[in-house]
Amino acid sequence: MSTDVAKTLERIEADKVKFVRLQFSDIQGLPKNVAIPAWQAEKALTEGISFDGSSIEGFARIEESDMVLKPDTSTYSLLPWRANECPVARFICDVYMPDGTPFEGDPRHILRKVLAEAKEMGYTFNTGPELEFFLFKLDEEGMPTIVPQDKGGYFDLAPTDLAEDVRSEIVLALTDMGFEIEASHHEVAESQHEIDFKYGDALKTADNVITFKYATKSIALQNGLNATFMAKPKFGINGSGMHVNASLFKDGENVFYDPEAPLQLSEVALHFIAGVLEHAKSITRVANPTINSYKRLVPGYEAPVYVSWSAQNRTALVRVPSPRGKSTRMELRSPDPTCNPYLTFAAILAAGMDGIKKQLVPPAGVNQNIFEMTEDERNRSHIDTLPGDLMTANRHLLEDTLICDTLGAHVIDGLNSIAQMEWDSFRTAVHPWEIEQYLTRF
Repeated sequence: MSTDVAKTLERIEADKVKFVRLQFSDIQGLPKNVAIPAWQAEKALTEGISFDGSSIEGFARIEESDMVLKPDTSTYSLLPWRANECPVARFICDVYMPDGTPFEGDPRHILRKVLAEAKEMGYTFNTGPELEFFLFKLDEEGMPTIVPQDKGGYFDLAPTDLAEDVRSEIVLALTDMGFEIEASHHEVAESQHEIDFKYGDALKTADNVITFKYATKSIALQNGLNATFMAKPKFGINGSGMHVNASLFKDGENVFYDPEAPLQLSEVALHFIAGVLEHAKSITRVANPTINSYKRLVPGYEAPVYVSWSAQNRTALVRVPSPRGKSTRMELRSPDPTCNPYLTFAAILAAGMDGIKKQLVPPAGVNQNIFEMTEDERNRSHIDTLPGDLMTANRHLLEDTLICDTLGAHVIDGLNSIAQMEWDSFRTAVHPWEIEQYLTRF
């Protein structure tokens, strides 16, 4: 038994843990778990725990379904919202095949591979996501609604912001789990909120995104609310985004920063931005993975739809925020919180590294409000548009060799199957809009 395993088992005993949740993610980024009694922890940490992968979306066919969960000891945490019950701990796990090889469809493994490729070039990839979500009321039967809990707006306080205490509870729970929370506030729309945590290594950050959503939904439910990370739950108001701040470090220094360069952005930063813009349409399928995602990516609601970049302009797809030095970064504004963070970060890094390898040069930055430009003005500025629906984005993904190779054939096949099934279901459904428009007219 390794020293690391022995120390972890001692911690489990000291925390008087009764049950351990072994958590992992399917290719859609939805958290899954196998719960074991604490006395099974040693087996989990040394041998792993077997499970049936055939029931997990995008994992395996039934004839090759045996898989093994192996906990990452660095992810050990108690679940604070279970403190009044018997103590429950959580590990995030990597998924392996019975022969000990990593499962090629494990999103965590895919991100690890891309990070390893960047490391070979001397780079560490850091990400800092900004997740927005809604808190809606439950009905009398405890079912979720889209009825807002409050009438608050951007940065409002109580009593207008009725979720202040719920947000505080979420922040305290996440802090107990090791998060460094930087800010929390009410967002633009009624009942919309944002909690930001410190940037870090992309793998740990992706783990944190999954944990963040799990904790938020659990604590909201305890308060009689439903937390949803759906991209556009209500027509006519802002949707929820997950802006991703990204930077590369080498030898402890931010390589995006060059104090002598225009805008103090290094050539590496510009190449990285150019790579992301080059692959933006295929990244969209990964970063905006649902049919509903494209109800958010429309002009007029702050979400970016035009393939462009700027050091000033929030209507651009890629923005470079003003801080420099170690805080120099690019912000990709299109992702939404329904995305799988492991696959999204992997796609962004692969695209950026492709830009560095090929020394791609981004187009001129756009400093005016792109939403107010005419179509002719956008065409003259060579500003392209993101895909407007899931199937168009899916087609761009299938045509992008780099992103397909990065995610691997197993995940690409899974994403394509999910898109086809969802599109067919959506396409053949009769929606309320159609009833309203046509039922009495014809």
